[in-house]
Amino acid sequence: MPEAFLSLPSLNALRAFEAAARHLNFRIAAEELNVTQGAVAQHIRGLEADLGAKLFERLPRGLALTDEGRAYVPNIRRAFDLISEATLLLRPEPARLTISVTPSFATKWLIPKLPEFVAHNPLVDLRILASESLSSFQADGVDIAVRQGRPPFGAGLMVDLLFPQQIVAICSPSLLATGAKEIAPTDIQHHVLLHDAHNLWPEFMERALGLTMATEAKRMRFNQTGLAIDAAIAGQGIALASRFLVAADLAAGRLVQPIHAEMRGTQDFYVVMPRKQRHPEPTQAVRQWLLDEGDAERVPD
Repeated sequence: MPEAFLSLPSLNALRAFEAAARHLNFRIAAEELNVTQGAVAQHIRGLEADLGAKLFERLPRGLALTDEGRAYVPNIRRAFDLISEATLLLRPEPARLTISVTPSFATKWLIPKLPEFVAHNPLVDLRILASESLSSFQADGVDIAVRQGRPPFGAGLMVDLLFPQQIVAICSPSLLATGAKEIAPTDIQHHVLLHDAHNLWPEFMERALGLTMATEAKRMRFNQTGLAIDAAIAGQGIALASRFLVAADLAAGRLVQPIHAEMRGTQDFYVVMPRKQRHPEPTQAVRQWLLDEGDAERVPD
């Protein structure tokens, strides 16, 4: 080992000195370093003994650096900066990616699956931007999005089908008569119909049930599909939703399908991202994960 390394002071003592010099207070330095005030004071005394120089003046209301301390601290800070820079080169920071989704997609599908994604992708720091409005890839710093609609979505974008829009009716099991598994289609409008911003009930009645929406049907309206789903779980009525958004609730028995007629919609769900990505490798990892999850859950038409 080179002789220079043998004479180096303790690294913990140098950290205590740098923090104390920054705050001019042993107590605050101790809080920053998560040690006791006595430990900081002991490190400073040991460092002063090791260097043969007094680094601080102990004043009634704090500390002051001596001439030796003022001369020493800039180089110590520079040394810590060099250590941090060298460490970052070997330990890359997580890539920060923003995914744009609707609030309903976020709460009902994406968020429950995130722990598994994070466990397998520790170097991807995923930011969820949940909004009903259409976010911009450039202005909002979005890297990847799940969008509902019909392609094309714009030039310079990669588009992959995630889920087709398969609309099902859902409600709490408590709305079914004792021993019944379904509600007769003609009786559906005797229940409260929970509407979201898509307002699909009239179309569903006509295409899936062959009925006309009654003007006197009882309605409750929500601006988000997720809220209508939650109201259905709470037994407040019958809602319409894309099957994949309620698959977990159906499997757990929190929801049932009171009628088994379904409607194939035209507003499918797609994974969309720019062809030129800021962080190609992690963005592709998120894209592939979304598509793999979609493939595993997709119900054939």
